Amino acid sequence: MAFFYKKKQFDTLPTHIAIIMDGNGRWAKKRSLPRTAGHAAGSNNFKTIARYGNKIGLKYMTVYAFSTENWKRPPEEVKNIMNILRDYLKDAKNFKDENIKVKFIGDISALDEDIRLLIADAEKESENATGMHLNIALNYGGRDEIVKAVRKIVKKGIKPEDITEQTISDNLYTAGMPDPDFIIRPSGEYRLSNYLIWQSAYSEYWFSNILWPDFKPKHLDMAIEDYNNRNRRYGGI
Repeated sequence: MAFFYKKKQFDTLPTHIAIIMDGNGRWAKKRSLPRTAGHAAGSNNFKTIARYGNKIGLKYMTVYAFSTENWKRPPEEVKNIMNILRDYLKDAKNFKDENIKVKFIGDISALDEDIRLLIADAEKESENATGMHLNIALNYGGRDEIVKAVRKIVKKGIKPEDITEQTISDNLYTAGMPDPDFIIRPSGEYRLSNYLIWQSAYSEYWFSNILWPDFKPKHLDMAIEDYNNRNRRYGGI
């Protein structure tokens, strides 16, 4: 699929866009399809949007693929999501060919061994890519991330009086990366759902009623155009 992008469209391109890929189940229900069909459609759309983000010059994109709370879903649905993940990981070499660097953030230790091995291979294969840095949040929870960061800090023996905001940032999954400038949530929900809660302190937000499988590159353009009309003051005037 070809994409066409005119840089003059945007005065500013966010450095880091984070996306909550929501609405797959409702997309399937509207079409009288099983929820599995919605997750498959959402996975295919993720690939489209990630490739488009790379083409327009985004430096970082982080997507919410599976949360720590998603284990509460019916076992058959979780199994299906994991199988979709396996298929994606086996195909991840295509992102390497497009010069996209892939990293998984979250508690990967809870996943099946074959998935962990595929994740390691995908990260290794793309580690020298110089294009967009694509973070996939998998078994991820913002509070869990902060708890793990605090534990790391304690293990390092850092004195309480020496702990700063930077200390915490340096021990998160996203250490060394810029915080997201812009967080996009389709599907009509208006909440963060435990996503990047430390990193999003000064992020701009964009919500829409579009279900994730229907979220097209043109909608990403619309969101970025809206971002360009924002005045980010960071508490100043």
